[in-house]
Formats: sequence, C-alpha cells, structure tokens
Amino acid sequence: MGAWNGRYRMTKQSLAVEDSDVLPITILERAQKMERLKDLLVQAIDETLNQIFREEGVSIIYNFLERESQLKREDISSKTEAFSAGLRKLLGSGAPVIEKLILRNLCHQLELKFVQKKGHSFSDYAKELTERFYVKG
Repeated sequence: MGAWNGRYRMTKQSLAVEDSDVLPITILERAQKMERLKDLLVQAIDETLNQIFREEGVSIIYNFLERESQLKREDISSKTEAFSAGLRKLLGSGAPVIEKLILRNLCHQLELKFVQKKGHSFSDYAKELTERFYVKG
C-alpha cells in the first residue's frame, strides 16, 4: 500500500485519486483558466500591435517571427522568451516599449494594475501571471 496524505494515495506505479469528485473539476477549471490567460495574452499582443502598426505592420511582424524565430502567433503565449527575442531582433530598442504596452493591455483586461519591476522581462511577467492564475486555481 502507499502513503496517504488526505487526498492522494501514492503507489509505486501511479498516483491514485481518492476524492475524484473534487479534483477533476479543479484541474479542469485550472486548465480553462490557463487557456483563457493564453488567449488573453495573444489578444493583448494583437490589440497592442494593431494600435501601433496597423494591420499591415502586424502581418509583417508575425511573418518575421515565424520566418526568423519559427514562432507562430498561436504559440507566443507558451514561448514568450522567443517572442521577446524576435521582437527585439526586429524592433531593437523599441521592443521593450512595445512589450510594456502589451503587458499594460493584458493587465487591464485582467483588471489588474501593472506594476513595473526593475530587472523583469516580458517573459518574467508572463510567468508571474501564469503562476498567479495557476495557484489561485
């Protein structure tokens, strides 16, 4: 038999869920929240880039990211470091300004206040938001 910690029974081969009515809903809710956050991030990127560069410019940016960084639009939320690097490669010193605007837009959508932290990258903020939403479950 395995160790019991109140919710899970550990065995050598698997993790058996004892309270199956509660856990799957929690996991499903977390997965839905994470997908929603990913969708909101891509939406914030789209909106911000469109406000600055208009449709044609946004198309050029996404084509550049796909060609130079093998990064598709729909993968940006899970590859924020590659997005940031590609944006810097294309826009140089303007990239951090664009990233900050994207983050402000995202925080506005989430009804959060964006607080800039020294030394934090675009990817750091995205990870922080992801952890915050995952932990809150």
